[in-house]
Amino acid sequence: MTFDRYGSDILAGTAQPHRPRRPASAPVPAERGLVVEDASTGWVGAITRVEKTAGAHVVELEDRHGRLRSFTLGPGFLIDGRPVTLTPPQRRAQTPSAPGGSGQRLRSASGSVYVKGAKARVARGSRIWVEGRHDAELVQKVWGHDLRIEGVVVEMLDGADNLAERVRAFGPGPGQKLGILVDHLVAGSKETRIAEEVMRLPGAREHVLILGHPYVDVWQAVKPERVGLREWPHVPKGTDIKQGSLAALGWPHATKEDVGLGWQRILQQVRSYADVEPTLSGRIEELIDWVTAEGD
Repeated sequence: MTFDRYGSDILAGTAQPHRPRRPASAPVPAERGLVVEDASTGWVGAITRVEKTAGAHVVELEDRHGRLRSFTLGPGFLIDGRPVTLTPPQRRAQTPSAPGGSGQRLRSASGSVYVKGAKARVARGSRIWVEGRHDAELVQKVWGHDLRIEGVVVEMLDGADNLAERVRAFGPGPGQKLGILVDHLVAGSKETRIAEEVMRLPGAREHVLILGHPYVDVWQAVKPERVGLREWPHVPKGTDIKQGSLAALGWPHATKEDVGLGWQRILQQVRSYADVEPTLSGRIEELIDWVTAEGD
C-alpha cells in the first residue's frame, strides 16, 4: 500500500520563471491530499488540513519526509508550476481535486488512491480484529475506503482476554487469515502475554498476525494537538483512562454517556491518517497488507 504521494517533480514546466507575463492565478479548493508549493519558500507538500485560526484560514502541508508546516490560505501557491489561489475546501466527500482536470490523483483519508464510485468488494474470508468499538470507529473513519475496496471486514473483540478461544473458533488457514490489533502491546503487559499464547496455537504463525500500539487506550493514538493538548495526560493507575483523559480536557466525564460523547468529539477531529500517531497508522497498514496478500 505504498505510493509516491508527490508524483513527478512539481516544479516541472518552470524552466523560464522570469518571463515578464505570468499566467493568472486560478482559484483552487484546498482539498486534502492535493500537492502544492508555497512560491515564497519553495516548500512542497500535500494538504493535510485547513483550519480557521485568529480569523484567518491556515493550510497545513506535509512534505515527503512527514514534516508539517502551515501557511496562510490564499494566493502565492503553485501547482505543476502554475500559480493558484487556494480557497477553503468545498463541503463534500473527502476527495481532493485537481485544477482544470490536470490528472492530480484523488486521495482517501488514509492517503491511498481514492477510487471514485467504486463498489465494495465481496468480503474476504480473512478478517481484521480490534479490541473495541472506539478502535473500530477510528479504523473505519481513516481506512474505511481502503477496507471497502479490498473487501476486508473489521470486527470487534470486546477486549483481548478471550483472544485465544476466539482464534481457535475462527480456525485461521489459507484464505482465512487474521490480522489482530491489540492495545498496550508492550513488554510485560497482559496483552503481550495473551498474544504470545495465541501465536503458540497450531497454524497461527502462518495465518495470524498480531500487532499493537503502546497506548493503554486507542484514544491516545489520536495526536493530542487535535484536541488542544500538548500531550495526553498521565492518568494514575486505578483511574479509568477515558474518564481521566476527559477530565484533563475539562469535558464532562462522570457517566458512560459523557465518555461516549467525549469520544465522538475526539473522533470528529480526525480527518486523515495525519491526525493519527504513526505507531497506530503503520500497524493498520501492515494488517491490511497481511490479510490482502496475493494468494489469500
